[in-house]
Amino acid sequence: MSVPAQITILIPDPDEMMFVTGNNDANIDRIEREFAVKIVSRGAELRIMGDPGNVARVGELVSAMRTLSDRDENLRKPALERLIDEAKDAPVAAPEQLREVVATTVRGKRITPQSANQRSYVEAIRSHDLVFATGPAGTGKSYLAVALGVAALRDRKVARLILTRPAVEAGERLGFLPGDLTEKIDPYLRPLYDALYELMPPERFTRAMERGEIEVAPLAFMRGRAQPVFSKVLTPTGFTTIGDLSVGDQVIGSDGRPTTVLGVYPQGRRPLFRVGTQDGASTLACGEHLWVVATASDKRHGKPFRIVQTRDMVGRLRVAHQHRYELPLLTRPVEFDRYHILMDPYALGLLLGDGCVTTSTTPSFTTADPSLVTALASRLPDTEIFRKGEIEYVLRRRGGARGGPRIVNPVTDLLRKLQLAGRHSADKFVPTEYLCNISEVRLGVMQGLLDADGGPVTQDGRTCRIQYTTTSPRLREDMVFLVRSFGGVAYWRTRRAEGRKPGRARGRGLHNRADAYQVEIRLPAGIVPFRLARKRDLYDTQGGGRPMRFIDSVEPAGEHETVCIKVAAPDSLYITDDFLVTHNTLNEAFIILDEAQNATPAQMKMFLTRLGYGSQAVVNGDITQIDLDKDQRSGLVVGREILRGVEGIAFVDFNERDVVRHELVARIVRAYDRYEKK
Repeated sequence: MSVPAQITILIPDPDEMMFVTGNNDANIDRIEREFAVKIVSRGAELRIMGDPGNVARVGELVSAMRTLSDRDENLRKPALERLIDEAKDAPVAAPEQLREVVATTVRGKRITPQSANQRSYVEAIRSHDLVFATGPAGTGKSYLAVALGVAALRDRKVARLILTRPAVEAGERLGFLPGDLTEKIDPYLRPLYDALYELMPPERFTRAMERGEIEVAPLAFMRGRAQPVFSKVLTPTGFTTIGDLSVGDQVIGSDGRPTTVLGVYPQGRRPLFRVGTQDGASTLACGEHLWVVATASDKRHGKPFRIVQTRDMVGRLRVAHQHRYELPLLTRPVEFDRYHILMDPYALGLLLGDGCVTTSTTPSFTTADPSLVTALASRLPDTEIFRKGEIEYVLRRRGGARGGPRIVNPVTDLLRKLQLAGRHSADKFVPTEYLCNISEVRLGVMQGLLDADGGPVTQDGRTCRIQYTTTSPRLREDMVFLVRSFGGVAYWRTRRAEGRKPGRARGRGLHNRADAYQVEIRLPAGIVPFRLARKRDLYDTQGGGRPMRFIDSVEPAGEHETVCIKVAAPDSLYITDDFLVTHNTLNEAFIILDEAQNATPAQMKMFLTRLGYGSQAVVNGDITQIDLDKDQRSGLVVGREILRGVEGIAFVDFNERDVVRHELVARIVRAYDRYEKK
């Protein structure tokens, strides 16, 4: 039999002593019964006697009780009840754990974990990217998650806070609900709004919602970030339709490099918007599709790009007559797959610009720049260039002469293989193997076209821009493609042939036989548009300016079948129609899925596979309160079964001891549990 032990604890604060002992020594009486010890209270001293192990446990318990004395009145009693209950079965939490403050409400109330499971829950969220929490209502699952999410957003650990829950009628059939979509779904989301209102000042909350830093939406909206199945997506071989992509395929990311498609999710028929930019680019997307944008204010304050939904931009595209939302451009030139080419790319660009390729006669080249003739001659195999006139040159086979055997002209042969033979100025084009090739090939073609038919344009008070002119609609489109593939922007306008003033050539009037297209170009720093010395020197002296792309319009565009994809790029960005940069995943976000027991398995898989880089998710639910149809399994239940044992995922189970509402709630939960077990 162990020797009895005794300890004395000094509690000089009368209010603190009263809290520990309880009214009429109620707490002392209970502790004596639960731990088989004797406790005597004398003034500021509390003497504990009994079995050494029990005395030590009660000493720890009293120390923990003292830390609760300065809590809010409505939390002290239930916290004390839990503390005494837990002390019987497990070591008492250290005082510093009990004092930990997770958040502070706008009214100054401190939010602290109230039980061992809540402390485990907080620690799991801080140390894991994905946490599943199950348990009865009132255990603090949602509130603590929102508090930690607000803290992460405040401390800039994440860029967005997203709160979502399934919009399921809790066992009721509500029938028709009046109002728009927001008014119909807000009642399901009200508990999340209530938590946010308690934890954030109204003006901060409103500003965060407007900036897209906080999103509160039903789970169905989380999957709705989609484009129509016929939208184009850039791949290492060129554009393809998003509906034809499969998991494992490669698409081009914002850095111009290939990235793998990790998920393809059909979204059904959805309303669409056409999003257009000031340079004529456009694509279709649903109202919840995500866009990375920057505003003038963001740039002034050195803030990073923000993420907004399509619907958030409607009616808010301008500030003081200026564009509000700037889109990112490619940070590096696109790297397509390498293709074998038959002709030097720079030589091809020169011939498309100033060459005659009809092949009805020997191919010729017209230019006033002898250096271009020299450059062309050095890049065409087995070809000699003879001067025919002041600015006209003939491209002949080397060693060829009249009266000799008929041998095909090497330039003509190459033009036929490239399907350019017989083309006139109005129907020339850049062959696909040159458009969708490595950057060196594309740059060579673009430099040849610009040296032949383009040039720098200077204007007082503005940076230098590049202007390119052609009469071929396809060549215009190809130039725009080339510019955009390097992260530049290109505008174009049409100069109609009809009614246009004739030009002059050799002193004679020259009527325009085809419309002309003028393309205005801006390229990013580091991309050299010219090889011709006089043009390159002027461009370098004046400076090219920074290419910019702004959202100019967001208009309804009907409905269509849609799909969304997830890519492996760290920023989740990919390239869609007209080289627009967009994305579909949740990066650097703190995401809370509340009431997850009412999500279907398909919805749960969709939600979990949305998790992007730098993000973490908390999934909460009560598996005893499933409101799905009887033949439909809960996605929360299925997810827990599938993911148990997966590294990086934490699971926390709450019980009635963790209820932090009115003390009757815990008793009610226990009563129902006993009844259901019968």
